[in-house]
Amino acid sequence: MFFTAKNGLVVGLRVLLSPFGSNIVTRAACCSIGVGLPVYSTFKAIEKKDQAEQQKWLLYWAAHGSFSLVEAFADKILSWFPLYYHAKFAFLVWLQLPTVEGSRLLYNNYLRPFFLRHQARLDNLTGLIYSEIVKFAVAHQGDIQFAKKLFWKMWSSVGGIIHPAGRPSSGRIGGPSTQKPDMESESEDGD
Repeated sequence: MFFTAKNGLVVGLRVLLSPFGSNIVTRAACCSIGVGLPVYSTFKAIEKKDQAEQQKWLLYWAAHGSFSLVEAFADKILSWFPLYYHAKFAFLVWLQLPTVEGSRLLYNNYLRPFFLRHQARLDNLTGLIYSEIVKFAVAHQGDIQFAKKLFWKMWSSVGGIIHPAGRPSSGRIGGPSTQKPDMESESEDGD
């Protein structure tokens, strides 16, 4: 039997959906489907200036962000449930399916009513948090500048390791030089 794209797809789906499979595979699939694909799709919607697609992906990110917020607190408990990551994968696919528009349903039926009901309190809370962040940044301006200088110093050190002095950066990583030695300069040096 020859390996074809169809066979590869079947094997991939069997590994992904196997209840005895590794959570690592399913978690990677959740990350790819839940973040990777939507990031690229959002980029395309922005670049095409397609208002309908932009709204679709804004609704998706609102639903995904809300789910991620809940999951951040409940993940340690939920991950112990059998097939949790499989259910999460199915949920993330459901949010994106154009035939179902799960993110639109979730937003219109749950998120929007919740935010409308609690908008004044949430506005006060976000205003308070923002003002505290500004106060913190102002009070620790010297520390922030020090950390910034330290970061750039470390970054330039890493750059020096990757591209040592005397070897100009060609925009690629490693590999032998493709430049041929200049025969005239070698023969002049030998005289």
